This record gives sequence, structure tokens and C-alpha cells, in this order.
Amino acid sequence: MERKGLLSLVERDVLLTSWALGAGWSRGALFRRLAAEEWTRVGGGAWAPPGRPIDDGVRLRALQLLNPHLVVSHRSAAELWWIETLDSSTERPLEFTDPELGLRRAGTGVRVHRIPLAEHDIVERHGFRITTVPRTLADLLRTAPRDDAIVAVESALTHRRFGQTRRAPLTRLDAIASALDLPHRGAVRARHRLRLCDPHAGSPAETIARLRMYDAGLHPESQVTLRTPNGRRVVLDFLFRAEGLAIEIEGYAYHGTREAHRRDVTRFNQLHQCPEVRSLLRYTAEDVFHRPAHMLTEIQTTLTSSKNSRP
Repeated sequence: MERKGLLSLVERDVLLTSWALGAGWSRGALFRRLAAEEWTRVGGGAWAPPGRPIDDGVRLRALQLLNPHLVVSHRSAAELWWIETLDSSTERPLEFTDPELGLRRAGTGVRVHRIPLAEHDIVERHGFRITTVPRTLADLLRTAPRDDAIVAVESALTHRRFGQTRRAPLTRLDAIASALDLPHRGAVRARHRLRLCDPHAGSPAETIARLRMYDAGLHPESQVTLRTPNGRRVVLDFLFRAEGLAIEIEGYAYHGTREAHRRDVTRFNQLHQCPEVRSLLRYTAEDVFHRPAHMLTEIQTTLTSSKNSRP
């Protein structure tokens, strides 16, 4: 039996030992060739071609090829859907759901959730079997830290930019709510978290700023549409209307170019022209994520001053 070349057996950047053996390679000859050509072992019985970097995509493919019943889920599914989460650590585990409720472990750096999945909760995306967007978000609302889960939901509900690509909204609040109908563990907490979500939030920094204010007992209006005296429309991140205090959150890409800086200055001036705005505070993503106590103290101090200065 003439054996095939190893590269011809590769599927989506992965070669399984079982495929090579089935194609006529003996175990000894196979492992000598793999070593000589410097193939990289991805996991038990899975290999990446020479020179192919081992990223999360390759590891996910290898694990799903070795365990076809596993479904990519939770944060790993969110990444494939281009949904933002707070946890960007390279050490976070790959996450799968086992709808057969049998597999408990799939190797180091892998987390397997044993929970039922209906067929309508699973789709194909980029060659993976993956949970749908509503099911992915429902799983995060049930199991992830609150802030991480709400960032993910609000990312999926709105347009977001990834590099040069602008991604359209992926789902709606009612679809996520429907995915939470089943009485899985954490469903009550998840439904409470869903009620905290703003379907118009523009960035993770805005989401976290709103949650920090909420936790401090501050409840501004969000994504408020205002008009300048000449009728120009301006959308404000947060507004304490009674006190006339506007809050603006700048993302990490703030002032990336001169043109962006010019637009920001124009917007700043327009906000001050709005009759509802008597004072304006601006915070960077660094302030929101790393100095929230300073942000909250300044907001509370400004609100107190505005109340005391009223006639």
C-alpha cells in the first residue's frame, strides 16, 4: 500500500496520528518523519505542520478533531465570534462544552463544561462546531465574572471595530433572554445581570464606567442624544441631567490621528453648547480600568458641588 505524504493528510492545520496510520504509515516511520521534519505536537495524537505557530485556533481544532462531540463555548466561542471580553490573558484556558456530559478533562489549559446543549444551540463557524451567539452569551452570564459577562453582551449587541473591520451587531437582548429560559445553574443570576446591560454601549470602557457608577449608587442616563443651539445632534456617554453633569469615556484608540484629535475637539466644543450640559468630565480607559476610585470621587464631588450651587 503506497502511503500518502503527511502534508496531504493535514486538515485545517492539524494532522492526527490516526489519519497517518490509516493512510499506510507505520508507527515507527511516522514518528521518525515527524521528528525529522520538526512537526509540533499539539496534543495527544495531534500535530501541526513544520513552521505553523501554535495559536488558540490550532489548539481548538486539534481538540475538536480528537473529540468531535465537544463544542467550542464560553470565552473561546466569544473570541471566534469577535465578541470582546475583559480577560485577554494568554494563559486563559480553552473552553468547550460536552453535551454528552461524559468528558471531565481534555488536557492542561482546557476547561470542559458538562451541560446540555440542544442542536439549535450549535452552529458551524470557521470550521468549528461552536455555540450560537445567544447561547455563548447566556453561558458567560451564568458562569463568568459579572463585568466580563456584561462587556461581552454589550459588545455583541452593538457595532464594534476589530482592526480595520467594523463588525455589525450579532444578536438582540430578547434572543439572549430566550437562551436563559432553561433552568441551568446560575440562570437567576444571569437574568439579573442581563437587566444591567445597555444595548447601546459603545466600548468596554463605557460598560465598566457605568458598572462602577452603578455599584457606587450613581445612575446617570446613558447614550443620551442632545442638540446644540444650531440643531446639531450629539450623543453623550452619560448625563446626570438634574445636575447638568456630562461624563465622556475615551477608548484606548483616543487621539490616534490628527484628524481624530480635530473631531474630538469639535465634539468637546459642541457638548458645551448643549443647554443640558453645565459641566463635563472626561476619563480615559486607563482611568476606568485602573483608577476607578479617583473617577468616582471626582464625579461625586462634582455632583455635590452642582447640588450646593443651585439657587
